[in-house]
Amino acid sequence: MELTEESKVQLDIKAIIGMIIGVISIAGVWFTLTAEMGQLQLDVIRMQDAVELNEEFRIKWPRGEMGALPDDAKQDLKIMYLQEEVKYLKEVVKQLEIDNAKKN
Repeated sequence: MELTEESKVQLDIKAIIGMIIGVISIAGVWFTLTAEMGQLQLDVIRMQDAVELNEEFRIKWPRGEMGALPDDAKQDLKIMYLQEEVKYLKEVVKQLEIDNAKKN
């Protein structure tokens, strides 16, 4: 039996259909795996960006480099008001002590 260009191969329809289905199945698995790998790579890139942003936030937020919350601004105003009030009250107490010392 020699194999030449003129050799003939006889296959039944079942075998041909089976081969076609096998090739299509392998191609489907290939494309599915390729798409999943691409999605996983994209997910990893997104996670890396999230980690970098978290790192930046973790460092800059306590320093006040990323702004402040509105509640923080309100608290700061209240603290400034209370500091001024305490300063005024200290002056009043000091003046009262001076006046009391002059009487005695």
